[in-house]
Amino acid sequence: MRDIGTFLLSATLVTGCVKQTLPPANSPTHSATNDVPKKNADAGRDLRQMALTAPAAKIGIQRTDDFPRTYGALIDWPIGDGNIATIVGLSDGSASLYTSSTFGIIGGVSHESVRKAAVKFVKTADGFYNDSVPTSDFSYPAKNRIKFYLITFDGVRVIEADYDSIYSGKDKFSELFGEGQNLLTELRLITERKSQ
Repeated sequence: MRDIGTFLLSATLVTGCVKQTLPPANSPTHSATNDVPKKNADAGRDLRQMALTAPAAKIGIQRTDDFPRTYGALIDWPIGDGNIATIVGLSDGSASLYTSSTFGIIGGVSHESVRKAAVKFVKTADGFYNDSVPTSDFSYPAKNRIKFYLITFDGVRVIEADYDSIYSGKDKFSELFGEGQNLLTELRLITERKSQ
C-alpha cells in the first residue's frame, strides 16, 4: 500500500524533528529550555482537543449539501517512543498535524493540494459514519491501536481499529487511514517547499 510508505517516511520526519528540539543533556541551556518541549507538546494536545470540541459555527463551518453530517475527521496513531501523531482535516480544506511530542504542522488551507486532500479525507470519513459510535472520550489510542474520530454537526463519533490490521491494508478502515496519509503527504510537501 503506497500510503504506508508515506506513513513511515512521515513518522521518521516527525520523530527526527522531536529529537532535534532538545539541546544535549550536558548543555548549559538544557535546564533553561527543558520546559519548551513540554509546552510544545501541550500545545499539540490542546489544539487536538480544540479540533474535537469546538462547535462548527465557532470555527466558521456550516452544514452544506456536500457535508450534511460530518465536517471533520481526525486520526490518532502511534509513531514510536510512546508518541502519538494526529492528522486533522476539515470540510473547509483546513488541515493540521499534531503530535504528543513537540512537532506539528498547522494550516495548509492556502494550498489547493492540501484543501483537496482534506476535503477527500472528510468525505471518506463520512462514508464510515455507520461504523462509528458517539463518544465524549477523546483519549489517545492504546498501544497498537488507531482511533478515527468523525467530527459531526451532532457530536463526535469514534472508530477504533488494530494498527497491524490497518497497516496490512486488509482492514476495511485502511482506506480511511490511506486518505489521512495522503493528507499528511500534502502537508509534508508544502512544509518541505517552504524550507527550501
